[in-house]
Amino acid sequence: MDTIGLRIPRTVENTGRRAEAFRARPPEWKIHWILRIAIACEFIGHGAFGIMGKEAWLSYYAVFGIPPSAAWVLMPLTGMVDITLGLLVLVRPTRAPLAYMAFWGLFTAVLRPLSGESWWEVVERSYNFGIPLVLLLLCGLGASRGEWLEKIRTIPYLTRQRARSFAWGLRVIIGAFLIGHGGYGVFDHKPILTEQYESIGLTSLVDDPSVVSNAVGWFEIALGVLVLAAVPMTSVLLFVCAWKIATEMLYVTSGARGAGFEVIERSSSYAAPLALILVMAVLARTAQPRSGDEAPAGSHPAVRAVAGRG
Repeated sequence: MDTIGLRIPRTVENTGRRAEAFRARPPEWKIHWILRIAIACEFIGHGAFGIMGKEAWLSYYAVFGIPPSAAWVLMPLTGMVDITLGLLVLVRPTRAPLAYMAFWGLFTAVLRPLSGESWWEVVERSYNFGIPLVLLLLCGLGASRGEWLEKIRTIPYLTRQRARSFAWGLRVIIGAFLIGHGGYGVFDHKPILTEQYESIGLTSLVDDPSVVSNAVGWFEIALGVLVLAAVPMTSVLLFVCAWKIATEMLYVTSGARGAGFEVIERSSSYAAPLALILVMAVLARTAQPRSGDEAPAGSHPAVRAVAGRG
């Protein structure tokens, strides 16, 4: 199977040539790096709240009967593990940690309804577990115990069939987090949304602040349904990316504690539409598939550049 090295060769010395080499890399390589950086940011951002301590987490520890006094002690340990995993995916991507990160993202999402919060919390956090899983599947599952523990150095080119599967998976992730976030405003009426919209003056335009939360919520639900119902255009996906960044930046405008980490923690939701754009580029590149539809999707020759020394 043809594969792609994960790093631009070290023989590319100056910035201009590196930029040119970056543009020349196939979509699979770019998808990999977008997801890898996003996952690192997600876990580093989440881990930062463990180090800082976050009162909202107390109810999640309580699901297992852990009292607040012990939870405050455990939070920094949880945070350090998350930050370590985030750094690890940057410097030494490995299949086993990626599988754990997907599990951990789902586990922490499910803790919310188990602690009495809404199931919309799980739907909205589709990117927390979905994006690590996508990166793991993109790199390929390990054929042996050794492959699960060794550094990932190459990724396979996408066949047309695999590209279709990834496109569907990313559409589900994007649709879910848009619909889930919309559900916060329409069905959960989360107070934090009102605070955020008030911070930029939207609530001053209406008599009832809930009107804004409902309007934005229904818009996000409609946008999520659109992504699920039809293959979205590049312009729509770029809008989704910009929309997510803008809405998460409301943590900053509303003066939330650790606002910067709130924005960083949600990086996977910004990465998902960008990754889908590149997957669609793979599908466009393979509009006329070769026999069997299983040959490598790229027209590039096989490449096995070392991802790093050691």
